[in-house]
Amino acid sequence: MSVSTDDSDQLRSLSSWLEPEPELRGRVGAVERDPAPGTLGPVTEALQIALGSGGAVAALSGVVVAWLGSRPGDVTVKLVRGEDQIEVSAGRVRSLDAGKLVDLTAEIAKVLEDPDDR
Repeated sequence: MSVSTDDSDQLRSLSSWLEPEPELRGRVGAVERDPAPGTLGPVTEALQIALGSGGAVAALSGVVVAWLGSRPGDVTVKLVRGEDQIEVSAGRVRSLDAGKLVDLTAEIAKVLEDPDDR
C-alpha cells in the first residue's frame, strides 16, 4: 500500500513516526524520484508500506491519525491499497473529538484491510 501527499518533507516526517512502530518496523520504504536539475538529493514521492495481516493495518491507521493531528496547517494524505483509497486531512483530524477520532481510525483501517479479510 502507499501513502502520498504533496510535500516530500511531510512524507519524511510521517515515515519517522511509522518506522518505530513494532508492527511496521522494516515495512516502510520511500518511493523516490531523481531531483530536478540544480537541486540536491532525491525527492520522496510516496511511502510504500508492506502490510501483513492484523496489527499492521491498525498500527498504520492509528499513527497516521496521530501524526495528522500534530501537523500545523492543512496537510492531506492519500492512502491507497489496491483499488481502495481514502484521503484524510490534518484539519479534519483536529476538528474531531476523541470518539470521532476512534471512528476515523477504524474507517481508515477498514479501507486498508486486505480484501480477503473482509
